[in-house]
Amino acid sequence: MFQIQHPHIRPVTTAHLAQTMTLLNQTVDELYEQIQKELANPALELVEERRCPTCHRVLPNAGMCPVCSRPTSQSTDEPVVFVSPREDFYPSGAGSAENIPDEPLSPVIEDLPTYVLRQIVMDLEVNDRKIAAYLLTHLDEDGFLTIPLVEVARYFHVLPSQVEHLQKIIQHADPLGVGSYGPQEALLVQLDVLSETHHVPALAEAVVREGLDHLSRHQYPELARKLKANAVQIQEAVKFITENLNPFPGRAHWGDVRQPSSNGGQTYVYPDIIISYLNDIPENPLVVEIIMPIHGTLKINQLFRQATRQASEEARDGMKSDLDRAALFVKCLQQRNHTMQRLMHNVVMFQRDYIMHGDRYIKPLTRALISVELEVHESTISRAVSNKTVQLPNKRIIPLASFFDRSLNVRTALRELIEIEHNPLSDSQLAVMLAKQGYEVARRTVAKYRAMEGILPAHLRRVSLPG
Repeated sequence: MFQIQHPHIRPVTTAHLAQTMTLLNQTVDELYEQIQKELANPALELVEERRCPTCHRVLPNAGMCPVCSRPTSQSTDEPVVFVSPREDFYPSGAGSAENIPDEPLSPVIEDLPTYVLRQIVMDLEVNDRKIAAYLLTHLDEDGFLTIPLVEVARYFHVLPSQVEHLQKIIQHADPLGVGSYGPQEALLVQLDVLSETHHVPALAEAVVREGLDHLSRHQYPELARKLKANAVQIQEAVKFITENLNPFPGRAHWGDVRQPSSNGGQTYVYPDIIISYLNDIPENPLVVEIIMPIHGTLKINQLFRQATRQASEEARDGMKSDLDRAALFVKCLQQRNHTMQRLMHNVVMFQRDYIMHGDRYIKPLTRALISVELEVHESTISRAVSNKTVQLPNKRIIPLASFFDRSLNVRTALRELIEIEHNPLSDSQLAVMLAKQGYEVARRTVAKYRAMEGILPAHLRRVSLPG
């Protein structure tokens, strides 16, 4: 009997989840287009009135909701997070030339090969750059090479060892392991890099080399027998691997925009979220306004609902389907806003110093950590973060993904060290100086971050220094 009931429950749950995830992934402009499409459904109507999307109170002609924008605690660390109608920020004439922001944000559409090449290109010889670019154009969606190195060497008439050297440079760029030939090779590269700055369990490499099949199937007793190890050792190695390594580098959260929008024609983008100080006073709590692209209220059309009851049996099924679709959309939109509010509350609480004081104060934060805090799947957080932009109190517009940039503070410190150098510092010297500031990074990680910041190697910086 329980099995008979499941098919009736699962489609509704799946439809609800699928539509919520779709809405969560959308920017404010994409959400506006989606709402306009849904309004073609006669069962859904938009009541033209200024109501708060959160508490549904009628709002005055201008300004934010006086209830939702009110601090809920005495602590200045606690942000005020709520959803606001778009017209509060961008009037109907926002598309005119005079209303275009001084620093418009263009959507960054950068694929994985371009992102990797940008990191390594300045450290490569001119002749090696075209070989590296050729290798990167042969990456699959997982970040793995799809062409033999020997074939590349033959194509460019160079030694295979030269191509292997370039592959290693690519593998040590971000995301680590990109340019490998499979998950095992990618994991070994990541272990090699992490071992320079982290304690790596003794069995971690052996698990990757000899027990990857058992690991992927969670066959830990078999893995222990194969490696002649005890359960504690295996558990320690497995925990390290699952928490720190990614077998598919191309699926990692690389770059500022991991899932770029397909809309390449959009030139100016307004932020999806605005962070400011309450009453514009820095000592006050941060106010986080999640923008809704409409100022009215979406609701079920009651006249259509009444007409459904009076319709013929033949027409009623179709009308009932329209009602169900409208109700599902309203419910999913509310769920989307609720999730965005919870996400931004946690992110702003965690990254308050970064928001107020700049890049050097960012703290390491992962989507996985936030997903645990919110008790949702990590993919939900990824969708909520994807493509969104945030305006900070200083009016700077950044990708929401920047709050999860684990290397931003190190890159900022690195940039500051190079700005004040009297003689060009090598990457090894920079690694030592960063360690004194509390940033434990390997020399090749310094080289990667330097390239990401567009900074030349030491021997090329020397000619550009004054005097």
